[in-house]
Parts: sequence; C-alpha cells; structure tokens
Amino acid sequence: MRLPRELDSVEVRVLGALLEKQQTTPDYYPLTVNALLSACNQRSNRHPVMELDESDITATLDRLHEEVLVWPVQGSRVDRWRHNLDRRWELDDGSRAIMTLLLLRGAQTPGELRGRSTRMHSFQSTGEVEQVLSHLAQGEEPLVVLLPRQAGQKEARWTHLVTGPPSDEVLAEVASGTTGSSGLRDRVQALEDRVARLEEMLQELVG
Repeated sequence: MRLPRELDSVEVRVLGALLEKQQTTPDYYPLTVNALLSACNQRSNRHPVMELDESDITATLDRLHEEVLVWPVQGSRVDRWRHNLDRRWELDDGSRAIMTLLLLRGAQTPGELRGRSTRMHSFQSTGEVEQVLSHLAQGEEPLVVLLPRQAGQKEARWTHLVTGPPSDEVLAEVASGTTGSSGLRDRVQALEDRVARLEEMLQELVG
C-alpha cells in the first residue's frame, strides 16, 4: 500500500523536505528535528510558505512513524530522521525528483518540473518528465493526476494525490495561475535556497 490514508499539509511538507534534502544535501541527511524544521519553514521553493514550530514537527514525525513513512536513525548526539518513500512509493531518481517538487510546490507543468529539478535529477526533455508523470499516475494507487487545462493557459498542470483528490482551493489556484513561480522570482528563490542550505550546514556544525 502506497498510502495508508490521506495525509495532511504538514505531513506532506515534512515528507517533501526529507525527500529534497536527501537529494540536494546528502551529507546532512538524515535530518535532525531542527534541520527538518528549518527545511519545512524555508521561504524559497515552497508553496505555501509555512510557520511551523518544533512541536508541529515532532508530532508529525510520530504520526508518520506509525504509518512507517519515516524512520528514526539514532546518532551519537541526536536522533535523525529519514523517509521510507523510496520503497513505499517505488521511487527511482526521476520519480523521486518529481514527487519532491509536487509535494513542496504544488501543481506544476512538465516544463516547470524539468526546470526546477536540475539539482535533484537531470531530465533530457520535457517528454521524459511526462513519461515519469504518466507512470506515477498509473495503478490502483496513483500518486499524481493531470489537472484540466485552464482557459488562457498553454499547458495543463499536474498535482499529487497524497492529500486526496484535488480540492476546490487547488483548482482555483491553478485557474488563477498562483501556484509555483517563474522568471525572476525563480532566480531569486534559487539564491534564497542557497542561503538556506548554508544556514542548515552551519546549524549542523554548531549542533
């Protein structure tokens, strides 16, 4: 079973953050609770931006642990956490990158997913991204779904099904074009992401 139940937005953020840091900062993965809190509250490459506290993270990890979606790794000083999604969702490098972006940034087009995945996996073409999405959408427990193309939009967007079927709020955001970002905003967020990674590394060094 890929999902024992529909997950809430904080659970999705925690899983997305663990997936992302596994791929982008592997030297610091698995993550401590403090590092995971920083990753979840990161303001770049996140939609929506969240303001969680440590109790939110620990309670969420407990729930996900009960479902065997995350697992603690005991360290010399503090426990660290890793996800169990590679096995549960049968993810390879490409599908892991796609699911990471959908969990952290919401509905996106194949072109947006390709452009934003470079630090996690290099897709040779948008068609390759579409193949991965089609695979994730198959089976008795699909993880993603293609949303109807909205008026005035050149491409349809894909979203994850981890929280259940797309809500009216998600569909409204897609229709208004408020999900994700592009152009200058993407470049600014890339710089903010670099700063966030440096802060995480410093936090790990000081314990």
